[in-house]
Amino acid sequence: MKALSFCVLLCTTACCSFAGLVTYPAPGGEPLSTNYTVEVSGKIVPVYTARVLDAPFDTGKYNYGGPYSFTGFDLSGPAQVRIRSTRKLNNLVIRPARKDVKVRTVDSQTVILSVPGPCKLSVEPDGRNSPLLLFASSIEKAPDTGPDDPNLLYFPPGIHHPGKIALTNDQTLYISGGALVKGGVVAEGKNIRIRGRGILDGSDYEWRKGPTPDTISIRGTNIEVSGITIRGSSHWTIVPRNSSMISIRDVKICGSRVQNDDGINPCNSQDVHITDCFIRSDDDCIALKGLDLKAANNNVERITVENCILWCDRARVFLLGHESRAALMQDIQLRSLDIIHFSMTAFLFEPGEEMRLQRVEVENVRLNADGQNELIRLKPVVNQYMHNKVPGHIADIHFKNVTVGGGPGACKIQVMGADPTHQSRKVIFSGIRIGGNTLTQESPSIEIGPHVVDVRVLE
Repeated sequence: MKALSFCVLLCTTACCSFAGLVTYPAPGGEPLSTNYTVEVSGKIVPVYTARVLDAPFDTGKYNYGGPYSFTGFDLSGPAQVRIRSTRKLNNLVIRPARKDVKVRTVDSQTVILSVPGPCKLSVEPDGRNSPLLLFASSIEKAPDTGPDDPNLLYFPPGIHHPGKIALTNDQTLYISGGALVKGGVVAEGKNIRIRGRGILDGSDYEWRKGPTPDTISIRGTNIEVSGITIRGSSHWTIVPRNSSMISIRDVKICGSRVQNDDGINPCNSQDVHITDCFIRSDDDCIALKGLDLKAANNNVERITVENCILWCDRARVFLLGHESRAALMQDIQLRSLDIIHFSMTAFLFEPGEEMRLQRVEVENVRLNADGQNELIRLKPVVNQYMHNKVPGHIADIHFKNVTVGGGPGACKIQVMGADPTHQSRKVIFSGIRIGGNTLTQESPSIEIGPHVVDVRVLE
């Protein structure tokens, strides 16, 4: 690692930069995808691979479609993306569906996508089976930093094996496009930046045996993670613990290699903003937890997740309340989201240990279903992760403009309390459409259990 000016490194690491397109080289020695080739405005971009279900999880009990591919580049405007596959593309589906992305078939194994600019797409010849994930980011802006800045830690193009990377106050870790960094990060302190266009790779490590507790472990204030791709986490991926003022932006998580690879888990943290991210994980995409009772402020508050694309292979997309010893989990905004694949309950809110889960708004969410039995469950519970075996409380929850398409399924919505003193209160569902049908109080999809007060279903 060395200190360089960002102006220099941004110019020297780009493989090709012209007419609103920036591409990056593949590091030597990295095996690339044999399933897809991709050209953007006539320029070939490297296509990487990600594994699914390493041993001991490859038992056949779950089938997530096998290894998949991903590619990334930067755009400032419209572009033509030519994709050629070794597989037939006759039944190709692009997720999430977008009116401003046009598909033109060249032949049975070649298509051209017209994209409007930066976007994130899953190109699927056969559903979950070995898709191509396409990540077009905005062209990166160089921040203010000097050429001799000792606080800049820089990984140039190539393969690197640093293991644990420790960051502290005022430091910036920059992983350049074309860099593959095999390791993990611990960021502790204030004003820390983790950014770039390269790949942070955990796929060499066995389950729960990475060099850091999480692929990116955060403890501090005013910390940003942006632009990078994270592949093959060995455990939880990005975890702010006892932290505040956290920004996670334009991060691409290519997981599902192992179980317990949660995407982003804000724990006992406040003012966390997650935006413009793509997450594919085996375990929960985003889980809010209150693990710590001893912190000065152990609440989980003011968390916003917006404009993200989410894919969970085995567990929940959003899990709120498990392992939560905080007094409060509140002021949560989940909005403008595309859930393109999921298996278990997409929204599972299950507070325990007397925690109050309240003031949660879920708005403008589009889900692609595939026969799922359950969509939403709100219920205070006691489970095996709890220290104090008592339920929690739920209040002031609003689901608004949620649309479920795809294959038929029950897609149940359940609201329940635990007992007379651990209730679910003031829950509103408005503008919910499942399989083309608007949810009403009489819909078979909704189940209101005991110890529930003031649930409204509005068309």
